[in-house]
Amino acid sequence: MSMFLDHAQINVKAGKGGDGMVAFKREKYVPDGGPAGGDGGKGGSIIFEVDAGLRTLLDFRYNRHFRGTPGENGMSKSKYGKSAKDTVVKVPPGTIVRNAETKALLGDLTEPGQQLVVAKGGRGGRGNIKFASPRNPAPEIAENGEPGEELILDLELKVIADVGLVGFPSVGKSTILSVVSSAKPKIGAYHFTTIVPNLGMVKTTSGAQFVMADLPGLIEGASQGVGLGIQFLRHIERTRVILHVLDMGATEGRDPFEDFQTINKELESYELKLLERPMIIVANKMDVPGAKENLEEFRDQLAELYSVADMPRIFEISAYQNQGLDDLLNHTAEVLETTDLFPLFEEEDEASVLYKFEDDQNQGIEITRDSNATWILGGERLEKLFLMTNFNHDESIMRFARQLRGMGIDEKLRERGAQDGDLVRIMDYEFEFVD
Repeated sequence: MSMFLDHAQINVKAGKGGDGMVAFKREKYVPDGGPAGGDGGKGGSIIFEVDAGLRTLLDFRYNRHFRGTPGENGMSKSKYGKSAKDTVVKVPPGTIVRNAETKALLGDLTEPGQQLVVAKGGRGGRGNIKFASPRNPAPEIAENGEPGEELILDLELKVIADVGLVGFPSVGKSTILSVVSSAKPKIGAYHFTTIVPNLGMVKTTSGAQFVMADLPGLIEGASQGVGLGIQFLRHIERTRVILHVLDMGATEGRDPFEDFQTINKELESYELKLLERPMIIVANKMDVPGAKENLEEFRDQLAELYSVADMPRIFEISAYQNQGLDDLLNHTAEVLETTDLFPLFEEEDEASVLYKFEDDQNQGIEITRDSNATWILGGERLEKLFLMTNFNHDESIMRFARQLRGMGIDEKLRERGAQDGDLVRIMDYEFEFVD
């Protein structure tokens, strides 16, 4: 049994940059050779790439963690480490990527081959050749590589189709798709035969082509998550034209006009802009006795909702007998030619950003105290600085102390009551506070 997965949450961590090296020239007849430690290579990034051959996010159900390759460490004789190759992760077209914690939109991947860097690899640490100066021509200072970005991502798949078939379960959507395309959706005489979106390429008698989607049936309350409605509504967002399929034969005792109003209400409740898309009404099962009379009554009721100019076009068909479909498809292709794409993230795309200078030297620094009176320093910027410090060399440690002082950490500790000899911890590193 094939499975369709349209939502997944994964963890990505880009590769760490390679460590810089402390080294000196050791050559015969070359006294005071000077520093010769090379920089580390850049860590590999995590990149999403659209693969047109993928249809679901099922691969991410079992593989939720993606790790980038770390860069190579710097070497002696001023040799730089190699940068790591990026890790490319294939995703299906229509994948939307968000930061799971902030809900910020990172990208909407729709075109085959389109790429998005979701986690950037860390830069390589500098070797001691970069720290040489007239005052210190032989420094024993090197940086560790920068940590790669680590994120939790929400992936959501919204099927890409030009035309979406909407309607209650068992109104004939799957039958229509199977007749007009080479798609072979499962068809049964019971509700919710279609539990995943099915796509088919349609070619009209006029030579036009477009992609049609048979989507899971709606029921009342779908916009609140009842039944399969949320799956359906998620995937209709990309469609440019809606074919509203109605069982005009009322084979299950439902009223076609009530069905029409219920579906539109669910579309409006989920996202008002769905009703801005061109809609074509498909009166299916016209071969059933009583369908003609039901259609006439439906037209009269519809005329009370719409003006003559705004009245949706109605096509009478029998998908079972393959009747009336050519006119429907040719008209649908004509509507598509004059219908632009509907942006999914208009509000986010138009959000303006004001750039201004702010002194963030002390932003994000956290100072707490644990039960044994040890001062705990934290914060993203401070922890990154700690991870990039090579504590195997005294000069690197002294440089780290100067950086802390420049960030105002000493002053902040004094304000909080720290005294000479108090223990201070950053991650797993402890040292004494010297006033």
